[in-house]
Amino acid sequence: MRIALPKGRLFKESVELFLKRGILEEPIEEGRKLVIKVGELEVMLVKPFDVPVYVENGAADLGVCGYDVLLERPSEVYRHVDLGIGECRVCVAGKPEGRLIYEESPCLRVATKYRFITDSFFKAKGKRVRILHLNGSVELAPLIGLSDLIVDLVQTGRTLKENGLVVIEEITRSSAWLISNKASFRSKRAEILPFIDKLVKAL
Repeated sequence: MRIALPKGRLFKESVELFLKRGILEEPIEEGRKLVIKVGELEVMLVKPFDVPVYVENGAADLGVCGYDVLLERPSEVYRHVDLGIGECRVCVAGKPEGRLIYEESPCLRVATKYRFITDSFFKAKGKRVRILHLNGSVELAPLIGLSDLIVDLVQTGRTLKENGLVVIEEITRSSAWLISNKASFRSKRAEILPFIDKLVKAL
């Protein structure tokens, strides 16, 4: 069975969880190797936003994926268990004066890597937005006047605070979920269900 794990912070948290639940018998580390064999399990290391792509298309049977990613990249996968790791919030943020701009401006400039979430959120509010797609350091955008606001993940709020930014509104909360390929769930139920069972009983 093959599982796609996201590189970065969630990789470490996923490995720690799987060790505690007896899914992994030995720790594995993130490095240059992209496929790691651990017993009967093949672990693939991929970028967080690519996890649902690998799972949906059958390259991985299972995956660990942030809810924010599932919202941003809607995919034809089964969502099974909230793993309770990688907890954070997707928020609208900006400079303190951004609160007034948020309430009164007829059209907002919003910097984010979450185009789909941002567009859906502001459309539901009846607000017009110009979305500026950035892949990193979105906090810089309002500081230099590139955008009025940002939409980004907030975990502790430390990065916002260090850059003089504040949360203006929370869009949704996010944590990591176990997902599966639909065909794999049918053909490999005998392997996947015990995997899920170990997680469900322990959570």
